[in-house]
Amino acid sequence: MSQPVTALVIMGVAGCGKTSVSEALCQLNGATAIEGDSFHPAANIEKMSAGHPLNDDDRAGWLDVLCDELRRSLKAGEHPVLTCSALKKKYRDHLREAAPGLGFVFLELTREVAADRVSHRPGHFMPASLIDSQFATLESPVGEPLTLALNASEDSVLELARQTDAWWRQQGFEPTK
Repeated sequence: MSQPVTALVIMGVAGCGKTSVSEALCQLNGATAIEGDSFHPAANIEKMSAGHPLNDDDRAGWLDVLCDELRRSLKAGEHPVLTCSALKKKYRDHLREAAPGLGFVFLELTREVAADRVSHRPGHFMPASLIDSQFATLESPVGEPLTLALNASEDSVLELARQTDAWWRQQGFEPTK
C-alpha cells in the first residue's frame, strides 16, 4: 500500500446522507467532521434557495475554502471527514490536490429516494426541485483511485458508517479511539 488515507470526502447528490454518515463515522472512530455546506457563501445559498443550481464558477471559491479546511485539519493532526457533493471529477481532483491520498466515499442512491429525502428535510436551503440538476451534473467517481461506492438507497446510516470505517482502516487509517 502506498500512502495511507488520512482524510475522507463523503460525497454524492443532495439527500444521500453525507452529513449523517459523516457524524456516525466520526462517532465510531474519532475523526473530525467538516460540514461542507457550512462554508457556502451567502450568494450560493441564496441561489440554491431560489431554486437555481450552482455552476462551476459558483463552486470554485467554495471548493478553495474546503481545500484550506482539509489542509488546516491535517496540519492540526486531525483526520478530517469532509462532506461535499463533489459531483464532478474536476472538483474531486481539486480536493485531491489539497490532501494527497484523499479518499472518497460515494453514497449512491436513486433519484426517487433523493427527491423524497430532500422534500422531507426541514430547514435546509437545497430544494427538491434541484435534484434533477444534481444528477445531471454528477460524474460518477466509480473506478477512481481510493474511492468506495456504497448503496445509500438501502443501507442504514450506521451500516454505511461501519462500511466506510472498515474500508478506511484497510486503507491505512489508524483511528484515535
